Amino acid sequence: MIEYLIYLLTFVVGSVLGLLYSYKQHGEPFVADGQLNILACIISIVGWVLAINTGNIILRGIGFLLAGFVMGERPGYGRKETIIGFVIALIIYLLLHWII
Repeated sequence: MIEYLIYLLTFVVGSVLGLLYSYKQHGEPFVADGQLNILACIISIVGWVLAINTGNIILRGIGFLLAGFVMGERPGYGRKETIIGFVIALIIYLLLHWII
């Protein structure tokens, strides 16, 4: 039960850090750039892969922190990166569990 609290706390901390980072990076009041952010995409992929595919409580907590970082950005930012990261992590999960 305590591990779920750790996952929740790391996700919330990641979301707050992502929001603070996003406000520093983007000063415009709305989404002006629709391009894919490669760095956020890599962070999202690593975060979701760790959160879904590992059994270690520390690595899974780090994964939720990274996933929350990208998801917690300002509204309109991080949407595509989060979807790409989650889909790739889900594909890896399915491949690992169908092969084994």
